[in-house]
Amino acid sequence: MLAIVAPGQGAQAPGFLSPWLEDPAFADRLNWLGTVAGLDLAFYGTQADAETIRDTAIAQPLLVASGLATALALFPSPADGFRRTGLAAGHSVGEITAAAATGVLSAEQAMVFVRERGQQMALASAARPTSMMAVVGGDQAEVLAAIEAAGLTAANNNGSGQIVAAGTVEQLADLQAAAPARARLIQLSVAGAFHTVHMQPAVAHLERLARAITTQDPRTRLLSNADGQIVESGEEYLARLVRQVANPVRWDLCLATMADLGVTGLLELPPAGTLTGIAKRNLKGVELFALNTPDQLGAAQEFVARHGDTSWAEPVPGTPSPLVVVSPGKGEFRKTVGVEVEVVVAAGAPVGTVSNPRETTEVTTAHTGAVAEWLVEDGDPVSAGQPLLRISPAQD
Repeated sequence: MLAIVAPGQGAQAPGFLSPWLEDPAFADRLNWLGTVAGLDLAFYGTQADAETIRDTAIAQPLLVASGLATALALFPSPADGFRRTGLAAGHSVGEITAAAATGVLSAEQAMVFVRERGQQMALASAARPTSMMAVVGGDQAEVLAAIEAAGLTAANNNGSGQIVAAGTVEQLADLQAAAPARARLIQLSVAGAFHTVHMQPAVAHLERLARAITTQDPRTRLLSNADGQIVESGEEYLARLVRQVANPVRWDLCLATMADLGVTGLLELPPAGTLTGIAKRNLKGVELFALNTPDQLGAAQEFVARHGDTSWAEPVPGTPSPLVVVSPGKGEFRKTVGVEVEVVVAAGAPVGTVSNPRETTEVTTAHTGAVAEWLVEDGDPVSAGQPLLRISPAQD
């Protein structure tokens, strides 16, 4: 199974788009996306210095646009990308890239949303000096305790060996002064305490913006940073994008779901290296590909062909096809009482739960329709992404 992932803020580096802009088609795509965002992304991706592209209002649109433009270079036909990609995910702002790449948002919607996200998070960051710091190594329990003792938030949990603390610069200084044993602290190239209460002012603005956005359901499995679960509803994914701004990123749970699903190959979109580096430590045996320059495209396409799954091809338009509800995670499945074959369930209605020692997750259907067939029994062990039941969609 192929996973395609998009990096978050801090991955950008001066000049990272220079080789890509030698292709006129890529340059035209980037120009269009930059026009939508109101930014000269070609300049920021080739000539601007590190401090300039550290600005949240610039870095976020630059990252999303670069991911979308390079995805089109990798998959000249978006339909081919949908067919071959078994799973998509993004880290922090990379979730917007993943949302557009899987059809939840259009490219234009994504660029407007990320423009507003970047601007509002920059404004929130300006209210008080805040930042983020990676804590690498150490005992996880001790690291989390030290972060809490300093009054900080564990804003990103990136799996074994890396947790990112966020808060005021004074709180970060306290953490440095009482660093956990055997841990190395690295200041990140971001200008705010993202995914913490400090970003709450940006959430209200994005909530209002989201009310005017029409979404589509994702065309492939799409993971959420909130809990590592598969989200089948485009509307729900957009709501999670809004809340994500002020809530921690649980990339560790996304990695756990990838492992549960049996991902065999993970490709990171440019600027690549951060997420493949994390995956190297957490997804043993999974082949990794960090796509950074256009001269890698041939090898990247071979990688996709090797790990891609064409069974996710879309049905022929107009052909009636039951919709499949899949498990959001790993655990024991229990049906909701009364949800039987031929019973009509409404969009958003619960159809069961998946429980494991960590949590119980409600399973809902994204569409209104009649239960056509149950694919599991009460009490069955299920894995993330496993089909649970088929829904015959209601006809207009």
